[in-house]
Amino acid sequence: MADLLQQGVDWLDGQRVAHLSRSVTYQRGGESVEIAATLGATSLEVSDEAGATVRTRAADFIVSAGSLVLGGAAVMPLAGDRILVPSGGKTLVFEVLALPGGEHFRPADPTGTALRIHAKQVDEEDA
Repeated sequence: MADLLQQGVDWLDGQRVAHLSRSVTYQRGGESVEIAATLGATSLEVSDEAGATVRTRAADFIVSAGSLVLGGAAVMPLAGDRILVPSGGKTLVFEVLALPGGEHFRPADPTGTALRIHAKQVDEEDA
């Protein structure tokens, strides 16, 4: 019997890619791949050196785990990787970063078919 949960997750991921995503470029060093990503955000609270709590947001990119292929091999996100997002004649540059606690990505569904990658905008370039 087929795994109905996995079939449902695969269908939902296909719907996300088809209707809720945009094309971005995922880069690591000199290698890159164009993938479909759904943009999101994670809110978090961070304590500064003085002990004050600061609220901030990290940009999130929800991607199909199977789409992250660099140099012919499937990869998992690494802190420091870059995500390039075209936006109104410019390219927004995001860097994958670890949130407090050390996690820079996590599964976006129960089976890990999609990943939620945490990033911060670090640059903006003319397209």
